[in-house]
Amino acid sequence: MGQGQRSARWLAAGAACVLLAGCMSGSDEGVSRFNSDAGLRPDQVARQKEAAGSPIIADLQSRRSVLVPGGSFDQVASGVLGAYSRSAESDLLSARLRAEAASKNWLPRIGPNISLTSLSDVVSQLIVEQVLFDNGRKKAERAFAKADVEVAAVTLSDDVNDRVFSGLSLYLDAAQARERVVLETRTLADMSRFEYIMSERVKGGVSDMSDLNILGQKLAEIRATLAGQAEAETTALAELNAMSARPLDGVKGLSEVPIHIDDAEPLDVLRAEAEKERDVAGAVMARAGLLPGLTAGGTIGENGSGLGLNLRSEQLLGLGTGAEMRAIEAEKEAAGRRVSQAEEDSNRILQRLEARLAALSRQVGEASALSSAAKANLDLFQDQYDSGQRQVMDVVGVYETFAERQTRAVSLKYELALARLEIARHLGLLADGSRI
Repeated sequence: MGQGQRSARWLAAGAACVLLAGCMSGSDEGVSRFNSDAGLRPDQVARQKEAAGSPIIADLQSRRSVLVPGGSFDQVASGVLGAYSRSAESDLLSARLRAEAASKNWLPRIGPNISLTSLSDVVSQLIVEQVLFDNGRKKAERAFAKADVEVAAVTLSDDVNDRVFSGLSLYLDAAQARERVVLETRTLADMSRFEYIMSERVKGGVSDMSDLNILGQKLAEIRATLAGQAEAETTALAELNAMSARPLDGVKGLSEVPIHIDDAEPLDVLRAEAEKERDVAGAVMARAGLLPGLTAGGTIGENGSGLGLNLRSEQLLGLGTGAEMRAIEAEKEAAGRRVSQAEEDSNRILQRLEARLAALSRQVGEASALSSAAKANLDLFQDQYDSGQRQVMDVVGVYETFAERQTRAVSLKYELALARLEIARHLGLLADGSRI
């Protein structure tokens, strides 16, 4: 047989398999293969098609960060994301490439077949095989690859939000310690004044030495607290700068975080939905492997060519096949129940965070009112001391109460900010989905 005849037979066999594959494939795939998007870059077209075919990815891409643009929180988020190694992005890229490869699994498979029939005779053939009926395995492979992309996309979004939350937590630690340093420095100065007054009274024989010793002990405690807060600020800033693309020492203040638990679907639920689709597709693949399928194949070689049909199964049927089929169906139901469990767990977390947010909001208001009342009481005692109606230690006791109220108010303010960020992190709203 001449080379031209062999080529003609090969082209005829390949064309027949491709046409048959086109008939067997779904109409949605045909549309997607022949549609074009003019005026867009290839990566933009790919993202649009990916989002159009996946509600989960469309949801992730449409999310907007709740951090105020240009605010202190936004500056910290930009800094920590600028130094992000984006390891989860590599996983997403791998999943996308696998999905792209799976999208071509409807095409016929072509490969060589070389055999040694004798010590001096080598037979080479080209095999073409096209699946005609596989109990939905090829379709399930495409669905599995697509769901795998969705799982990787949710993982990337969760990873980015977790990194931003870690950076903002460190920033809050540093900011709280910085504010505590200011408070403790002021307290140290005021208590030092009381100690000076007491030392003068002791020198004049008006007061007892024990009171002076008590004030000295209080001053030592304040200095220790001041040193601890200064160290906490330094440590938090050092760790924050280590995970940031630029130094963040100059960032000051707190930003508003407008957030509500109904603003978006939690990332945990999205992940469970994507894993459900992947598990169901895996179950369909496993079921298809237990049933016989039909393929069309052809060979082209020096000794001739031929076409034929083949009925085969990846696994041999046995007495346990029925139980295996039922186990696969049970896996589908289990995947749906895992989504329901994820929704319940996520709702519990959000309800707890919302209750904590409401409680902290109330406590912040109460702490501010108590601090104002303590300041008014301190001013009253100071006036009474100036008029000779109170002792120094009386004023010191009231001043300690005022200082504790201020410290408590500062602590609650930062706990409230952290609670808002926790809700935003759980909902995946600490970074723009399109930028991720």
